Amino acid sequence: MKKTMILAGLAGALGLSACGDGGDQSAEPAQEADASYQDTLRTALLDAQPGDVIEIPAGKFSFDRSLSLTTDGVTIRGQGMDETILSFADQIAGAEGLLVTASDFTIEDLAIEDTIGDALKVNEGKNVVIRGLRTEWTNGPDTENGAYGIYPVQIENVLIEDSVAIAASDAGIYVGQSRNVIVRNNRAEYNVAGIEIENTIGADVYGNVATENTGGILVFNMPHLPQPGHTTRVYENRIFENNTRNFGAEGTAVASVPAGTGVIINSNDAVEIFNNEISNNKTANVIVSSYYTSGYTEQFDTADAFDPYPERIHVHGNDFAGGGGSPDNMDLQALRVLKFGPTGRLPDVLWDGYAREGGADPVLCVDNGDAEVMNLDAPNDFSDPRIVDGGTDCPIEPLPAVSLAAPPP
Repeated sequence: MKKTMILAGLAGALGLSACGDGGDQSAEPAQEADASYQDTLRTALLDAQPGDVIEIPAGKFSFDRSLSLTTDGVTIRGQGMDETILSFADQIAGAEGLLVTASDFTIEDLAIEDTIGDALKVNEGKNVVIRGLRTEWTNGPDTENGAYGIYPVQIENVLIEDSVAIAASDAGIYVGQSRNVIVRNNRAEYNVAGIEIENTIGADVYGNVATENTGGILVFNMPHLPQPGHTTRVYENRIFENNTRNFGAEGTAVASVPAGTGVIINSNDAVEIFNNEISNNKTANVIVSSYYTSGYTEQFDTADAFDPYPERIHVHGNDFAGGGGSPDNMDLQALRVLKFGPTGRLPDVLWDGYAREGGADPVLCVDNGDAEVMNLDAPNDFSDPRIVDGGTDCPIEPLPAVSLAAPPP
């Protein structure tokens, strides 16, 4: 039976109530965090039944340990990402703000701030909707911040929309080892990676704004994970001025991402980048690389089945501007000056030059007006970096749209 629980808190006096049709909360947001509320919400999550809607009123509520939900079919709903705030600034226990191990889960219209670790992690399930959620570390970019803001992993059917992720020390919005994913109309800023799709099959990333991150949008494959990723469309996004210094923790994969990168494809296949506005990313607007130049080889050995080469990367119809004028890499900076002069800039698309020997699939096809591609010649110790034909007669077919198996509620 579906029921709506309105968690009023109010110094714990009202406790937990249930009613048939929910209701609107009109309380003004509290200026100071209400520490008495955490037991009320924790009890509601522990006692939740399939079909329940847990409504959290406006206010700022303080938590000193993680929350968790293990029941399928639950919705958690606040009154707006700037109205309902779950603050973990005083957290002393737990690895996340909220950990969900359940299917048919929706969270919407609230904020999770200042967690020790990840803000929201949803692990192993189906049919997850994350809507109108803000995750933020309010002190700004800092290596001590939690790694991930919005973090679904090993999920089938994921929708993330109308959300905001700020100042994660790894990725603001990360989807890993999942299938059938839509990430749309979000804003990611001041993270190391704004939006990251990793080892995921079938993802559409569109309508987002990625700015002031170290790297704007990443599509990666990493070894030693249960599945390789492929088939990702990155389109109709605004990806600009992602020039924040890399503040990722040493030894993590994103610690090697150069500041000033718009889109990075690493060791992933069948990625279509089109109809985006990509501008003023100081290292490069787009980088296509293999595992061999990722900077991960010392930390992450390849598995026997791991494919280190990117293939079938299709770049077309994007609006490129600026970028490449001040790379976050001394070798690239020297290359820029050598090839293009003191005031010149690197081309919009950089490719490390690695390709599978005898491979039948093209690595990269760029059909994007006057956008140029530079092959950095990494397999030959960068001895002959050069502008190459991007391939205006592209042999790569457009990818299909992602369709979630069940429409979101």
